[in-house]
Amino acid sequence: KKANGKKSKRIKTVSLVPIAQAIERSRRDREERQKIVLWKKPLTTLRYFLLETVINLKVWAYRVWWWRSILLLTLLLLISAGTVCYIEGPHQLYVSYLEKKILWCSYWVGLGILSSVGLGTGLHTFLLYLGPHIASVTLAAYECNTVNFPEPPYPERITCPDEAIQEEFISLWAILSKVRLEACMWGAGTAIGELPPYFMARAARLSELEPDDEDYEEIEEMLEDPDSPQDFASWAKKAIQTLVKKVGFFGILACASIPNPLFDLAGIACGHFLVPFWTFFGATLIGKAIVKMHIQKLLVIMAFSKHIVEQMVTLIGAIPTLGPSLQKPFQEYFEAQRLKLHHKSEMKNIMEKENWVSWVFEKLVVVMVAYFVLSIINSMAQSYARRIQQQMNSGEKMN
Repeated sequence: KKANGKKSKRIKTVSLVPIAQAIERSRRDREERQKIVLWKKPLTTLRYFLLETVINLKVWAYRVWWWRSILLLTLLLLISAGTVCYIEGPHQLYVSYLEKKILWCSYWVGLGILSSVGLGTGLHTFLLYLGPHIASVTLAAYECNTVNFPEPPYPERITCPDEAIQEEFISLWAILSKVRLEACMWGAGTAIGELPPYFMARAARLSELEPDDEDYEEIEEMLEDPDSPQDFASWAKKAIQTLVKKVGFFGILACASIPNPLFDLAGIACGHFLVPFWTFFGATLIGKAIVKMHIQKLLVIMAFSKHIVEQMVTLIGAIPTLGPSLQKPFQEYFEAQRLKLHHKSEMKNIMEKENWVSWVFEKLVVVMVAYFVLSIINSMAQSYARRIQQQMNSGEKMN
């Protein structure tokens, strides 16, 4: 018995060696891939990015060919709709209205998808587009004493109506209703952007294949090993995973209804535990497009209400030494926005005057968009490097 016990212990010890080697090799490969970024290896990164793009184009072309019948039917429907749109008749009034609404909704849905696509690497379109739009509508509503802005130029540009408006109380509900469509469409786009992690985790669980995503691998290891050591971020991820697993629909709804940077984990956990698609997507859509969007809208509207903005500018001026110099640009900026709402062409010179507040915001938008593009290039280049490493590792196994 002692001999058998020693033998079994020896076998277990030997069997752990390949596993340890595989873990160490995986760690080295990951560190090597993380070095493939534009600011360290620009030529290699661009080359890998182009090669990965070619591979993805081939995959997409194959999928398009596989679904060619549906694609052909869709093209025929679009051609038919386009033909109807260009035929003269009384229906053109409704066609113009529908075209405007569809384009407007598609714009915000697209921005929502960009915001949530990828595991935490999306473009922050709420801060860059939706938030400023809601803030502009809020400031205009209090300045114009109405939310009935003339169309056109709204929504591309906000101006007060030419006719005199009797002063009336601008309710919070009126502003919420004015921006509800674009906010809900943006929220629906963020819900759609959460689907790739769900499908990736579900496919990996059903096929029992190794997932081709580093972030997913890290999260899946945490799901499979609940007793692993955890920091605060890991604890938060674990709490979300437990909530989704045990509560189900209402757990997903709770995670989606609050601004939650870790919601990607909820999608991965739902796919990993084979939660039904409509349970996951329905709860995510309700949470993001309805509950969370109303919370975010309320926060932005309250932050940019007229009396709060005036108090904010006053508080800036109260800062010792730097207060007056910081207060002046904000006063000029809000004054320019006020004049812009009341005048069209005669105040062009005033409106075009350079202000450092608007200049800083414009440059911030450029920097964030550039960072988003760079992150896509780096991610695709690292994905191609992973392909090379997998081929080399499989070749070593064969030998």
